[in-house]
Amino acid sequence: MDLSHEFAYLELRKTLKEDLNLADIDQKAELVRAGAHIETRWGVIVHYTRRFPLGMLGAIIVGAFVIMAIFADVIAPHDPVQTNAPYSLMAPNSHFWLGGDMMGRDLLSRLIHGARISLAVGLTSTIVGGIIGVALGLACGFLMGWFDLIVQRISDVMQALPLLVLALVMAASLGPSLQNTIIAISIPLIPDIARVVRSSTLTFREMPFTEAARAAGMTEWRIAIRHVLPNMLAPLIVLATAQLGSAILTEASLSFLGLGVPAPHPSWGRMLSESAAEYVRQAPWLVIFPGLFISAMVFGSNLMGDALRDLMDPRQRR
Repeated sequence: MDLSHEFAYLELRKTLKEDLNLADIDQKAELVRAGAHIETRWGVIVHYTRRFPLGMLGAIIVGAFVIMAIFADVIAPHDPVQTNAPYSLMAPNSHFWLGGDMMGRDLLSRLIHGARISLAVGLTSTIVGGIIGVALGLACGFLMGWFDLIVQRISDVMQALPLLVLALVMAASLGPSLQNTIIAISIPLIPDIARVVRSSTLTFREMPFTEAARAAGMTEWRIAIRHVLPNMLAPLIVLATAQLGSAILTEASLSFLGLGVPAPHPSWGRMLSESAAEYVRQAPWLVIFPGLFISAMVFGSNLMGDALRDLMDPRQRR
């Protein structure tokens, strides 16, 4: 090979190498643009923010309330139960940013501590109802027979009544307290979760992987917990986020009617019940701000639940 041919060969190799590098760069750029090649946590956040902007907004709202509830003692500028007669029904000012209530208590401090009560009741009720509902749904799906028949008929009776009406009956029977409010809200949440788990169990128990586990000698309960339950976590998480907003709204409604968390615990619903009738014209901030906090929390949880449903449902993915 003479020098001219060798020079042409080297130039060709250089050109091909540059083309391959450019193609590799273009391919990586396309992957990054599509969100398939994310290496940092910030990149993951940006990717999901672009895909689900409303869901990310809901997550931010819920996260802000969670932080508020955890660090309520640090964030609140005043004692939420300390009364100050000179500050009674004081309008929002530099001392009380959101005004004072009828007993001279700082409304902002009570709203911050009220987030702790509302989230505690909402999360605990959702978790307790979810655990019982999952257990009943798995049992109905695997045992069938008379047990499934009895549970389904009781579920039909409970679902015939609205969530608030059933919680109201139970709260009136148990009496106003934090524990009774959690029980009164968690029990009406059980039928919805039990039905979702039961329908998923009836589908998964006939799948080839459950048949293989059964052929390998695994017991029915081990198959249910080890193989069936992990495959239904996605719809359960979505349902739990939706029920979280309902539980918080139900707690506010029970407290508004005087059957929720008793005084002096600061609850958003009780703040409305104490001020809505007598002071709505004289001090409208006593009604506006608790209502805004309740609406924001329920709105954020619903947005986050919708985004989780789209994210975990393969039919919704693009």
